Amino acid sequence: MTHKAHRATHRIRQRNQAPPHAVAHHHRGISLKFAELLKSGRGAWVAFLAVLGPGLLAGLSDDDPAGITTYSVLGADFGYQLLWIIPASTVLLVQFHLMAVRIGAATGKGFVGIIREKWGHAAGYFAAGGLLFANFGTICAEYAGISAAGGLVGIPSWISAPVAGVLISLVVVLGSFHRVERVLLFISSTLALYIVDGLLAEPEWGEVIHGSVVPHLPTSAAGWIAIAAALGTTLAPWGLAFIQSYAVDKKISLESLRWARVDVIIGSVLTGVIGLAIAVACAATLNKAGVHITDAGDAAKALEPLAGRFATVLFGAGLLGASLLATAIVPIATAYSIAEGVGEPASLDLDSHHFQWFYAAFIGLTIAAVSVVSLPGLPLIPLIYTSQVVNAVLLPLHVIALQLLAADAAIMGKSRSGPWPRLLGWCSITLVVACVLALGWSWLGGA
Repeated sequence: MTHKAHRATHRIRQRNQAPPHAVAHHHRGISLKFAELLKSGRGAWVAFLAVLGPGLLAGLSDDDPAGITTYSVLGADFGYQLLWIIPASTVLLVQFHLMAVRIGAATGKGFVGIIREKWGHAAGYFAAGGLLFANFGTICAEYAGISAAGGLVGIPSWISAPVAGVLISLVVVLGSFHRVERVLLFISSTLALYIVDGLLAEPEWGEVIHGSVVPHLPTSAAGWIAIAAALGTTLAPWGLAFIQSYAVDKKISLESLRWARVDVIIGSVLTGVIGLAIAVACAATLNKAGVHITDAGDAAKALEPLAGRFATVLFGAGLLGASLLATAIVPIATAYSIAEGVGEPASLDLDSHHFQWFYAAFIGLTIAAVSVVSLPGLPLIPLIYTSQVVNAVLLPLHVIALQLLAADAAIMGKSRSGPWPRLLGWCSITLVVACVLALGWSWLGGA
């Protein structure tokens, strides 16, 4: 048994030899570490910690300012009635995140990279270009969240946004993969403040449980928009692209996939719990008082006379943490996609000779987004709105592509999805497409 474990470790070590573009610390392959941990007999918990990261970061970054705004409006406008869409979206999040990680583990390629390999360079350029356009508006929204959080304590956007951009860029560009990951995981822990906010709101727990498990179909176009928006903010195309590319960058392999699944499930469930806590806090306070809001900053301000200054501080701190996390994750996801689209290395562990595409994309997106948010008079709202339209169009295309890739034996080999997962996947895709069509209908003035 010891001899077999040694041989397995040797094979994995050979597979994880550093490519020419990687720096020395690229020898961080999780599959190698996983094999060595199991060989040492240190237990499943340590092995799980070795793969921890992709699921948590991809999931929690979905609770970004756009997501917080969506959940806040859901609770403020509809009370407890539409809470069920959050657990339902969480189930879909688990499903598609698991699919993306499995594809990455089986192929060793990110989403755009495998698109380029499967359907040609033109398809890769299209995927990268679509994500670039949609993600830029999202990045602007994330920095707008930082500005809103800073505004709660009197810091103007022309200070808060640039300072945040510089700090995030220094961490991402100068840090190694593991250092960046540790910082991002630390930032993500601030989202737990929303759970405290939900408890402080003292909701009607019977109504919370009923609204969370019993579907209540809305009777107005605004209700259907809220449902579609909640689904869309949870299943963001950039999040699906990020988790696959990040899992590849972390060297998640088929050998460690079992434990990576646990990471994905935990991250997705926490995402749903936090989203539910935000909606519950607003339902118990803002909806009860008849207060209507348009964004997360409004929600934080409106909470003070209803739930106290402490609740507002917690909401604002959570908004800042969510914004900082997303301002790192979304540009990283976009940089992965751009580099993969042009066939260049995509990793947080690149050396200076292969800086151009990955890090230049990250820095360029950060500078552009900070400029848009910081300078007065620029059309921020139309840009964000248009990007969300593009996201709505990309989401069905993205999940369909994932479904086709996961079922392709030529790509996945023995790891291809079976008949029942494929059937479940198409059922979920049908739901996603229906919600996107409903959102499009409302945008076009159908009601």
